[in-house]
Amino acid sequence: MKPLLVTMGDAAGIGPEIIVKAFRAGALADAVVLADPAVMRRAGSPMTALITSPEDLAAVPPGCLPVLVPPGLPEGLARRLPGQVHADNGAAAARCIEHAVALVQAGQGAGLVTAPLHKEALAAAGVPYPGHTEMLQALAATLGQPLPPVRMMLANEELRVVLVTIHLSLRRAIDAITFEAVLHTLRIAHRAAAGWGQTAPRIAVAGLNPHAGEGGLFGDEELRIIGPAVQAARAEGIAASGPHAPDTVFMRARRGAFDLVVAMTHDHGLIPVKYLGVEHGVNVTLGLPFVRTSPDHGTAFDIAGQGRADPSSLLAALQMARRLSTGVAA
Repeated sequence: MKPLLVTMGDAAGIGPEIIVKAFRAGALADAVVLADPAVMRRAGSPMTALITSPEDLAAVPPGCLPVLVPPGLPEGLARRLPGQVHADNGAAAARCIEHAVALVQAGQGAGLVTAPLHKEALAAAGVPYPGHTEMLQALAATLGQPLPPVRMMLANEELRVVLVTIHLSLRRAIDAITFEAVLHTLRIAHRAAAGWGQTAPRIAVAGLNPHAGEGGLFGDEELRIIGPAVQAARAEGIAASGPHAPDTVFMRARRGAFDLVVAMTHDHGLIPVKYLGVEHGVNVTLGLPFVRTSPDHGTAFDIAGQGRADPSSLLAALQMARRLSTGVAA
């Protein structure tokens, strides 16, 4: 079986630390880490085995963390202090992602599990993407073709939420909520559900405005955009419903009324999931031609390098990636 490819994230964050803790817990037996070996040693890795290809995993001695060093990593990453933004760390995080995507597209990996990166460090390095989702979308694009439509999903044992818009200001996000964007999101969510064993998921669509607009009294996006997109999806055989009042739909889904919730904006959808506990949440990018999961938290610069980081969300992301890559219900 092909290994999972795990990227170290920002070297100044908790990514390397939680990877080492996952390794010590026995959760990386089928995985290769793309990283700077000195950064992994600083994070507490016992011994590292440098490999040049995921196919070398079988030859790694027991007790050694298999590390594949992407070409072009900046030097001296381990000498930079944890918890601080630096352009080199942003560049290194991006290089690990780029190389991991190239490997999985070449058939050398079962999927990607990405440790958190830092958006300011990415920007400082001149990386033209605000986060993982947009970067992976661009890397997955076929030369000369439009970018593949992708969506962010955050999931835990109680709730799965797919977003129409992600890393935009709220003013820009509202403008980005179009009939096509909502319908594309429903199609992507419906298709992706087959990956975790649901061929006909019940998808609830949250409204944008209070009380889902209350018939146009509090905004007309539900009448002009969201409602028609739901109806178009239903005509395609997708079990979508709504728009539902956004202040209650997540509670209803948690109680079993729906399998998925589609939310219009980043915080609308992610606050309910994260409130239930980031330690068990998983970020999944839907619509890519390969599996990608990530912990449901950021770089945690405030505790980086202190040995306090909890690897639970990374463990959940590894488990989800295995399930999705093998087609087992998640």
